[in-house]
Amino acid sequence: MSRMIGTVSRGVRAPIIKEGDDIVEIVTSSVLEASEDAGFKFNDRDIVAMTEAIVARAQGNYATVDDIAADVKAKFGGETVGVIFPILSRNRFAICLRGIAKGAKKVVIMLSYPSDEVGNHLISMDAIDEKGVDPYKDVLSTAKYRELFGYEKHTFTGVDYVEYYENLVRDCGAECEIIFANNAKAILDYTKNVLCCDIHTRARTKRILKAAGAENVYGLDEILNAPVNGSGFNADYGLLGSNKATEDKVKLFPRDCQPVVDAIQKKLYDATGKKIEVMVYGDGAFKDPVGKIWELADPVVSPAYTSGLVGTPNELKLKYLADNEFAALSGDELKEAIKGKIQEKDDNLVGNMVSEGTTPRRLTDLIGSLCDLTSGSGDKGTPIVFIQGYFDNYTTD
Repeated sequence: MSRMIGTVSRGVRAPIIKEGDDIVEIVTSSVLEASEDAGFKFNDRDIVAMTEAIVARAQGNYATVDDIAADVKAKFGGETVGVIFPILSRNRFAICLRGIAKGAKKVVIMLSYPSDEVGNHLISMDAIDEKGVDPYKDVLSTAKYRELFGYEKHTFTGVDYVEYYENLVRDCGAECEIIFANNAKAILDYTKNVLCCDIHTRARTKRILKAAGAENVYGLDEILNAPVNGSGFNADYGLLGSNKATEDKVKLFPRDCQPVVDAIQKKLYDATGKKIEVMVYGDGAFKDPVGKIWELADPVVSPAYTSGLVGTPNELKLKYLADNEFAALSGDELKEAIKGKIQEKDDNLVGNMVSEGTTPRRLTDLIGSLCDLTSGSGDKGTPIVFIQGYFDNYTTD
C-alpha cells in the first residue's frame, strides 16, 4: 500500500534558552531526544527550524532604552525627530519609541492610515469613505482625526494606539505631536530630521525623503546597527525585528546565524547519517481575515538557512491535470497517469500552465510560515520545529 501521510510538522520542546547557552548543542540534542520520545526516524531533506528568538537570546543580543536613546541622539542631535510609518505594536515598537523619545527634544509621529504597514487598523476604509477623507492626499492633525473618527481601539488588543504612543513619548520627557498621512514628504513640513520606521518599504521611503530635501534621514535598520556602550546590535537590520524583553530592554534580531545553521546540520549528520536542512525563522507571512494584520513584522522570514532550502517550489497542480489533460481517466489509471506526469516534469515550470495555482513564494518563506504557525508565540514551549515530507510528492512511497 502507498504511504498515506504527507508533510508532518512537529513542535519540539526545548529548555528555556538563556544568554550564553550553546544553541547548536541544545537544538541538536532536543531534536534527537524528540526522535526517541516520539519514535520517528530521520530522512534526507527533513527540516529543523528554530525561532530567531532563541538564537538571539543565546547570543545575548539585547539593548536598553538608554542604548537606543544614545544612538538616536548621536544621529539626530537631540532635537526634533520625525518618526514616520511605525507599526502599531506594544511588543514590537513601544520600547523602541521610548528610546527614541529619550534621545530627542520633540517627536513628531506620522502614522499611516487607515492601517500600519502590517495591517493593524486605526480605522476602517468604510469610515474613511463615510467622512470623505482621501488617504492618498489628506494630512490629518490629531485634533482632526479625533473630530472625524473619535477614539477607535484595536480589534484584538483594545488599545487606542494614538493615545498610547502620545502618552509614552511624553512620559519620557519629550514633546509629542501626532499626524496622519501616507505621503512620506508630509513630515518635512514639521522637521527635516526623519527616522523611517517602515520595514519592507524603508528603502523607497528614504529615497523619497532625501530627494525631497530631508537633511537627516535614517531607518530603524540604522539604529543600533553597531554596539552602543557594549549593547547588542544587528549590522544588517538594527532595531528591525526587535521585540520587547522588559519594560526597559529589547531583544534584537539575531546576527551571524549562518554558522549556527551550518553547525547544527553537521552535528545532525554526524548523529543520524542524514542530510537535514536547517533554518532560523521569524514571523511568517499570512493574513488574519478578521484583524486584517499581516504577521510579517520581521525584516525577513529567515535570516539564515542551509543550501537545500534555496529556491521556490517546482510543483504541478494535480487538480489541473485531473480536470484537463486526464479528465477522461479515473481510479488507478488516473493515479498512474498523474504519477507519470510528475516523474517527467521539467526542472523549471515557471510560466507553464500545469503549475498555475501553485504557491509562487520562496521555500524559506513558505516553511517559515508553517513553522511560525506550528510553534505559536505564547506558552507552547516549542521553539524548534521538525518537518518531514515537505519535499515529497504524489509519487513518494
